[in-house]
Amino acid sequence: MVLTVSSGVCLAQTHPQAHPPVVHPPHERKHAEREQIESMEKQFQTAQRAGDTAMMDKLLSDDYLGINASGVVVTKTQQLDHMQNRKLVIDSLQTSDLKIKLIGQIAIVTCLAEIDGTSDGKPLHGKFRYTRIYQHLQDGSWKITSFEATRIAKPSDAASAPDATPTPPDSPKGQ
Repeated sequence: MVLTVSSGVCLAQTHPQAHPPVVHPPHERKHAEREQIESMEKQFQTAQRAGDTAMMDKLLSDDYLGINASGVVVTKTQQLDHMQNRKLVIDSLQTSDLKIKLIGQIAIVTCLAEIDGTSDGKPLHGKFRYTRIYQHLQDGSWKITSFEATRIAKPSDAASAPDATPTPPDSPKGQ
């Protein structure tokens, strides 16, 4: 038997001519995990557009909680029901500005999405920022555990919104 110590990892070989097992450096593992998450993001979008509840069921964890742009909290069962009963129909979904942050067994995804469709029979269109949380499970799979969407105000909406910072009465702006 041959023992090899490499980067603090002890590798045992029972046959001197055999190659040692491949130990992937952390940056390679993170790259592979990032690719898995990017693939799941595409699967989620495909399932959402197609109303594919079977695929969505595989992507969402059993304890999934989502918060839609209206602030309504939905469970996995409710999300699948909305899709199956066509309460949520996504006709077009374009994404950009995808960012993935890996922290241990968690992946945090943020993205910009432009959506056209209907929600409860009412038109749903606009730009949204969303955060989706994935958890890496013991069986090696990733599941979506949480989602939150925020509508991005149109420039005309933002201009009419009240200023969040009050102006003191003795300042030039307040006079």
